[in-house]
Amino acid sequence: MTDSKQYPPAYLSWLIWGLGAAFYLSGFYQRVAPAVMTDYLMADFHIGAAALGNLSAFYFYSYVAMQIPTGILADSWGPKKLLTAGAFTACLGAFLFAAAPAIILANVGRLLIGGAVGVAWVALLKLSMHWFPPRRFAMTTGLGLFCGVAGAVSAGVPLRIMVDHFGWRPVMLASAGVSLAIAVALWMVVKDDPSERGYSSFIPPVHIRPDASRSLFAGLWRVFDYKNTWLLSIAPSGMAGPVLAFSGLWGVPFLSTHYGLSPAKSAALTSVLLIAWAFGGPVLGAMSDRIGRRKPLYVAGCFVACAGWSLILFMPQWPVWVLSVLVSIVGFASGAMIIGFAFVKESVPPSLTGTVSGVCNMGVMIGPMVLQPVMGWVLDRNWNGMMEGGVKVYQLGAYQSAFSLMMIGSILSAVLICFTTETHCTQMVE
Repeated sequence: MTDSKQYPPAYLSWLIWGLGAAFYLSGFYQRVAPAVMTDYLMADFHIGAAALGNLSAFYFYSYVAMQIPTGILADSWGPKKLLTAGAFTACLGAFLFAAAPAIILANVGRLLIGGAVGVAWVALLKLSMHWFPPRRFAMTTGLGLFCGVAGAVSAGVPLRIMVDHFGWRPVMLASAGVSLAIAVALWMVVKDDPSERGYSSFIPPVHIRPDASRSLFAGLWRVFDYKNTWLLSIAPSGMAGPVLAFSGLWGVPFLSTHYGLSPAKSAALTSVLLIAWAFGGPVLGAMSDRIGRRKPLYVAGCFVACAGWSLILFMPQWPVWVLSVLVSIVGFASGAMIIGFAFVKESVPPSLTGTVSGVCNMGVMIGPMVLQPVMGWVLDRNWNGMMEGGVKVYQLGAYQSAFSLMMIGSILSAVLICFTTETHCTQMVE
């Protein structure tokens, strides 16, 4: 057994992991940024809810498409190359989005951003596996979500204030510069495995790289031989989908119209949802590690989130403080989806962990990818013709029709998790 003193020092593990988390943070910022700019984007590009939902969803189209290739490449190339290339491409996409004279180029910019930052999560999970002991995996996964949500929160009230003061194009252009700086830091500092710095890895050498003679796509077909892969890849779409559809696009206009809140205050409330989600991930992940089980907390989180959404979306006129409490409960409970990454990793052999993580993350992002544009289409179908400042205004009935799709996804998640097989926090072996 390797002497524990030969493992990398904590500060180095956290530094390397932290740079990967910084890129993930920037990706989450880009993911939800349109939510606080809906009025500016609709007025600037002369579009309605359906086109706006599609603009936001272009991020998710490429993000989802990248998940399986990312999982395969994370197992073969390693996270450093993926993260660096992703950050450079995200810089290009953010620049194109900020400079776009028409909606078509803005869509292309969002497409590039989504595909670029789509590599961040799986690469971050790979860094966690190599640079931290296995007992820390669920916790570091939760902290990764926390960092991502920190990026989303910065795209709430702070972004709205900056957009009101400087305009949305200069602010998004500045975000391109941030992505470029992260790319340079990733290339200079990050290493795929502690062995590249002269330390012992937390993964046995046989699992650091898969057999080169094996087809890259063989692992993809193998992960679907396991029942948990299917269940744990579909279920989180119904948890992440409502959170990101509400906080990432439709929550701000809903709260502004139905509750009479300013865009800044509405953004603050959607940020409460994301902050609670960020805390729920590491707390519930650590609790799962502690009790040695994955399924009970995941199931409980699904049902609590489902009940909370029904109260928020379909009960009339809560006082704002009650609404804030409900949003916090839903966000925290939805953080249980982070358990799914440890759950699915333990459900396949170690050589397939990157691939199955990519498949699972693809499932997570299918939720908002589908919900955002389809909800926009439902809103336009139920629009009564009201306009304000050149922007369409949707009534409560239209929002509730659209939000019913969120409830369907939430219920589906709760049902699917009930059919998973418990791993008892033990990694499957080859």
